[in-house]
Amino acid sequence: VQLQASGGGLVQAGGSLRLSCATSGLTFSTWAVGWFRQAPGQDREFVAGFGRSGTSTYYEDNVKARFLISRDSAKNTMYLQMNSLRPEDTAHYYCAASRSVITSSFRDPRYYHYWGQGTLVTVSS
Repeated sequence: VQLQASGGGLVQAGGSLRLSCATSGLTFSTWAVGWFRQAPGQDREFVAGFGRSGTSTYYEDNVKARFLISRDSAKNTMYLQMNSLRPEDTAHYYCAASRSVITSSFRDPRYYHYWGQGTLVTVSS
């Protein structure tokens, strides 16, 4: 299983970015996939993801109205559209996958065994 995140960059507050996560070796309909982020000096935190059912989506509360997760099964690629970006969204963003995570642990990065490299998102004020 491999994941590769891309699409980060520098954007002004209020702007938008779309992150991509190209995957191989997994099937979206049976694997949980998601986005996490980690700011300097902080723990890695859940942002958004698809459950193992392949249909349920989950968002962290502070991004729910601004970010949209989607995927293209034909391209084996997951996306994160980020709108109305804020300086506090600045972080390295990672995509991750798990074949076994259950709903109650979905937001815990310890239950994800496959990770892409981070892509840096910097939001200037």
